Amino acid sequence: MIFVINHHVYEKLISITSENNVMVNEPLKNHTYTRLGGAADLFVTPETYQEVQQIIKLANQEDMPFTLLGNGSNLIVKDGGIRGIVMNLNKLTEIRREGNKLIAQSGARIIDVSREALSQKLSGLEFACGIPGSVGGALYMNAGAYGGEIKDVLESTIVIDPNGDLLTLDASELDLEYRRSNIPDKGYIVLEGTFTLKVGDHEAIKAVMDDLTYKRESKQPLEYPSCGSVFKRPPGYFAGKLIQDSGLQGTQIGGAQVSLKHAGFIVNKDNATAEEYIRLIRHVQATVKEKFDVSLEREVRIIGEDLN
Repeated sequence: MIFVINHHVYEKLISITSENNVMVNEPLKNHTYTRLGGAADLFVTPETYQEVQQIIKLANQEDMPFTLLGNGSNLIVKDGGIRGIVMNLNKLTEIRREGNKLIAQSGARIIDVSREALSQKLSGLEFACGIPGSVGGALYMNAGAYGGEIKDVLESTIVIDPNGDLLTLDASELDLEYRRSNIPDKGYIVLEGTFTLKVGDHEAIKAVMDDLTYKRESKQPLEYPSCGSVFKRPPGYFAGKLIQDSGLQGTQIGGAQVSLKHAGFIVNKDNATAEEYIRLIRHVQATVKEKFDVSLEREVRIIGEDLN
């Protein structure tokens, strides 16, 4: 689907960053782990914090829709794509050490931050060695795995607010809870996070990461595109167990399938559309509710527009 592009805004975006960093009608399936999604009208990848600020201010001045896209690991973009400006921070990937802290820009993968911690003999981020999201996404949803979560190690963050102003916030100001923060409510864009870690033994840290990597690779369907774990853990239950006990493993709508390897995952097995993927999510929710009277809440975000 092709949309009329605002050439005035396009030219201004190029003046803020560069022509190489602004794409027109960019297919978002190229930027999501599910390999789903229609096109972004304008897709921009700034290289500095100042460029991010200027792009937000431009969107405000032009009253143009603005969407921040992380690395697309916990996201479904609908088949009609996204209007206006879509910004991706995948060129902000610096990770640096200061004492027992690691400071990572929001476009860096949290996996890579955990690997840097290992190389620096710093302990605390072992749990993140298999989380596919970016630093920004990890803060956004207080990502966690295997008993650890971001709030355990996050000290502070630098964000940009909806007005384009730069703020430094303590972790306590983000209201970090199970798989949530106030970042979406406040409209913040994460630029970097500072993680406080402990000096440890390289081999001991590596042993934990190797064990968690084995558990992930042996249990998760990494051979197909997916958005990771689709649902939050309902109190007192495991989402995957409820789905499995509902007889839903292998259930398929179009090219989307409830994974045979891990019932908590829905995989893009055969060129699925976002519409098929979302229909399957709703079918799983309805079936589990009917069989066990448990409401499964989505962990994955769904954004964008349906095809007309």
